Parts: sequence; structure tokens; C-alpha cells
Amino acid sequence: MGFFERYLSVWVGLCILAGVGLGYAAPGVFEGIASLEYAHVNLVVAILIWLMIYPMMVQIDFGSLKDVGKKPKGLVLTLVINWLVKPFTMALLGWLFFKGIFADWVDPQTATEYIAGMILLGVAPCTAMVFVWSHLTKGDANYTLVQVSINDLIMVVAFAPITALLLGVTDITVPWDTLILSVVLYVVLPLLAGFITRKQIEKKGANAVNTLVDKFKPFSVCGLLLTIVILFGLQANTILAQPQDIVLIAIPLLIQTYGIFAIAYFAAKRMKLPHNVAAPACMIGTSNFFELAVAVAISLFGLHSGAALATVVGVLVEVPVMLSLVWFANKTRGWFD
Repeated sequence: MGFFERYLSVWVGLCILAGVGLGYAAPGVFEGIASLEYAHVNLVVAILIWLMIYPMMVQIDFGSLKDVGKKPKGLVLTLVINWLVKPFTMALLGWLFFKGIFADWVDPQTATEYIAGMILLGVAPCTAMVFVWSHLTKGDANYTLVQVSINDLIMVVAFAPITALLLGVTDITVPWDTLILSVVLYVVLPLLAGFITRKQIEKKGANAVNTLVDKFKPFSVCGLLLTIVILFGLQANTILAQPQDIVLIAIPLLIQTYGIFAIAYFAAKRMKLPHNVAAPACMIGTSNFFELAVAVAISLFGLHSGAALATVVGVLVEVPVMLSLVWFANKTRGWFD
């Protein structure tokens, strides 16, 4: 892992503090940023999200899709966890905690928005960081690429319907026009741009794509960190008044992450998958495409919303948790081989 990726949790924590401090000291600046929107899409955040997503899409090799049938079990596991288990368990945990256990500590409207943010995290399977987790667990890189490619293609058509279904189940009004616009803006167009870029760059040699992605990495991380500063700057007064909400959001997210990994890892062992396929498959099913979740939360509910706050807390939680799961997967390699 590079310097930025290795200490991502530290940078996120510092940006949270910076955002809250700046939001308290200069709220007018953040209100000005919030006013720069078109069709419920904040233009500043949209640019920052593209900085994050575009390099990830360039990494997707659609030529790898021809290898789907070679090891179908690992792909089946990933797809079942990502699209049939994870979104629904996330919605269930959100409802259980914020409509039940934490109901006396959070007002109903805010609780509903927190649930929405959790759902958006649950419906967005990880795209980029999976390559890091796969590398750290000595996963099959080509197979990981196949899994990610298939997930991205499914995300184009499945993200909006599943999100709408789960938001509807939790009694949240779904603005379909905004949701579809978000999917097009943050999934379809970056995927298309990444595909075109990759085709052009590949003409320059085998390592040209990796070189381009490496050049983009600092910009991608900066996009994430600036987004966090903006989000927490807009949430500054709420956070200072109710700091316990960060902890409340983190609890079900931690339970979900470790729980999904346990289910996937047990299933992989029962299916007798080799470790270099099982580990990345479980990592993909466990981690989130938090950049997409943040973008859609802002588009649907606004920069000030509890949904946006919940997705950003997901960023803070994910990296250290995933590193702990990488450690566990490496320690238990003997269970599979």
C-alpha cells in the first residue's frame, strides 16, 4: 500500500476535525459551497467524486469477462453476498438500531436519514480498494479483476432498483429522477470514460494503465479528503451538539462488516474455494464503494443530511476494519489450502 492508502484512516480523522473546526469558524463558506448545485447535484462535490471514481474505473479490464466461467464458485459467492445478502442485512441493522435500540437518542427524522446512508453503503460493493485487499491476502489478481468487472456491470442496472426498494421499505420517499441521475453520473459515465481511457492508454504498452492510475492516486485521495472536510464542515453544528451520533452510526456498521465477512468466509470454506479466490471474494462482499454512496447520499438527501454523514462515517470505519480482516484471512490461510 502507498503512503496515502496506508494511513487513510488517519487522514480521514484529521479531515473530520478540520471540517468541524472550519465549519464552526466559517459556516458561510460551506453554505456557499452547498448552494452550488444543479438538479440536486452539488457541483463541487461532483467534481471531487469524479476525481475518486474515475481512476478506479480505468482499472477495470472488461476483457477479463471472458474468464468468468473458469472458476464460477467464487463469482457466485461474491454476487450472492453483494446483491442478495449485504444490502438487506444493512437495511435490517439500520432499522433495528435507529428505530429500536437507539430510538431514544436520535430524533426520528435523523434516524431515518442515518438508515438511508447505511443502505446506500450496503448497496454499493467495493470497486477499487478490493485490489489492495486482494494483493495483501495474496489473492488471484486476474480473478479479482473478473469479480470487480462483473460487479460494476451489475451495479449499473441493479443499484438504483435495490436502493429504491430498500429506501421504500424504510418509509423514505424515493426521488427516482435524482437516483437515476446519480447512477448515470457516478457509475455509467465514469465507467464509460474509464473504458475509453483504458483502450487508448493500452496502446502505449502493458504498464501504461498502471502508470496512469498511479499518477491519479494522489488526486483521488485528495478528492476523498476534501469531500470529507466539506461534509463535516456542513455538519459541524450538529456534530458539536451530538458527537455521540458518530459512535452510534459506527456500531451497526462494524457489526455489519464483521458479520458479512464471517458469513462469506464460512461459505467459502464450505464451498472448498482456494484461499487466493476465497479471500478476495469475501473482501469484495464486505467492503463498500463508499465514494458512490457519499455521492448518491448528497444527491438524494443533501450535503447537510444525516445520510451523507452516515456514508462518511463508513469511510472512517472501513479501512482499519478491512485491514484487521486482511490479517485474519492471512492467519487462517491453512483452513483452505
